[in-house]
Amino acid sequence: MKLFKDIIRLSNKLIYNLNDDLLVMRKIDLTSFNVATSETARNINRRIVLDLIRTRQPVSRADLARLSGLQRSTISVITDQLVGEKWVTEGAFGHLPRGRKPRFLHLNVERTGIIGINVRPVETKIALADLNAQFTAQESFPTAANADDFITDLNERVATLIRSHPQVFFEGIGVSVPGRVDLESKRLVFAPNLGWRDVDFKTPLEKATNLSVEIENAANACALAEIWFEQRGEGIRDLVAVTISEGIGTGIIANGQLMRGAKGVAGEFGHVSIKENGELCKCGNRGCWEVYASNSAAINQYVQATSGGRTNKQNGSSDNRQPPTFKDILRLAEQGDAKAAEALDQMAYHLGIGLTMLTTGIAPQTIVLIGEVTQAWKRIYPIIKRVVAERSPSAQTITRIVPAEAAEQPRLRGSVALILQKHFGAPAFA
Repeated sequence: MKLFKDIIRLSNKLIYNLNDDLLVMRKIDLTSFNVATSETARNINRRIVLDLIRTRQPVSRADLARLSGLQRSTISVITDQLVGEKWVTEGAFGHLPRGRKPRFLHLNVERTGIIGINVRPVETKIALADLNAQFTAQESFPTAANADDFITDLNERVATLIRSHPQVFFEGIGVSVPGRVDLESKRLVFAPNLGWRDVDFKTPLEKATNLSVEIENAANACALAEIWFEQRGEGIRDLVAVTISEGIGTGIIANGQLMRGAKGVAGEFGHVSIKENGELCKCGNRGCWEVYASNSAAINQYVQATSGGRTNKQNGSSDNRQPPTFKDILRLAEQGDAKAAEALDQMAYHLGIGLTMLTTGIAPQTIVLIGEVTQAWKRIYPIIKRVVAERSPSAQTITRIVPAEAAEQPRLRGSVALILQKHFGAPAFA
C-alpha cells in the first residue's frame, strides 16, 4: 500500500506542474507510453533524493524526508544504497537539543568525474569536473579543419586525461558543438562555422574511452546549465540562452523543459533572416541574424571600415596581414578606437533586432547572452535595451536580458550538465 501511494504521488508530481497559479498538464502520449511500475517509483525516488543532496548539501536524512515528502524508511534505504555505491558520503553530526543526532550527507565529489568538451571553430576545450561542476583540470587545443583529423586528436587527448587521473571514476563525457544534433542518431547534422556535415563524434569517442558520450548543440547545453546550476536564481522555468561567437545559437527552456523539436534541431534563430536579400550566410540563406550580430560580423565591419570598404585585392594592396580577432575589436574599442566602437555598436543594434524575435515570439522570463561580447556590456546593453523597447514595448515587463560571466564557462558547464541530467534528472517513462 505504501509503495502504491508513493507511485501515485510521484506520478502526480511528474504529470502536473504547479507554476504560480496556473496548473499545467503534460499530456501523456497514448500511442507510446510505459506504465509506471515499482521499479519506476524506485528510480524516481532515487533521482529526487540524489538531486536534493546535490542542491541542498550538507543535508540530513530527516531534511530529505521533509523536502521530498517520502517516508523516512524510504529515505534510509535510498541513502544507504547511495553511500554503499559511493555516490554520497556521510559527514559531521548535527546538534539537536534532544534525540538522535543527524548525520549530514554530501556528494562524493572526490570519487566521480565528468569530462566536458566544448568545440569551437578555432579552439576546443577539454575539462575534468566533479559532480558540483567545479573544474579540476582543463586543456585547450586548436580545432583541426578536417573533422576526421579533429576526432582523432580529440580521442587521444581525452584518453590521456583519463589515464592521468586513475583515482577518478569517470561517469561520462559531455560534448557541446556549434551546430545542430540529430535527436535520434546523435550525429552533428551541420555546423556552418566549422564547415562540417553529418559528423559522428559519439561512436569513436565511446570506443576510445569506454565511456558514455552525450552530444548537444552548444546553446542547448548552455540553457541546460542555467537550469541545472541555477545561475540566475531559482524558479526560472522559461529561459533562452543565446550563444554569440563565430555564429549565433539559441537554446530554449520552456516550462522547465529543453525545446528540441521533432528531430532535435529546433531553435536555429541565428539562421532566421532579418534582412530580405541580405548578405550571404554560410548556411546558404541570406540576411541571417548571425551575419549581422556575431563576432564574425563585427570583425568584417571593422575590416571594411579600416580598408575603405574594399578588400586588399580591390584596392591593389599586397597586404597579407591577418584580420583582427574579436578580442582585438574589444580591446581597440576600450582604447577609444572609433571604428572598433562602431563595429560593436552595430553588432549590439542587430543583437537587439534578433532578441526582439525571442521576446515577442517566446516571452521568456530571462534571456542570457553568452560570449566575449558581454565583456563590453556597459556599451552594448543600452543599445540592445533601446532596440528591444522600440520593437517590443511589452518585453521590458516580461523578459530580462542578462550577461553570463565568462568565468562561469557556460559552454563547458553545459557539457557537464548533459551527463548530470542522466543521473539527477527525471527519467523518461511516459
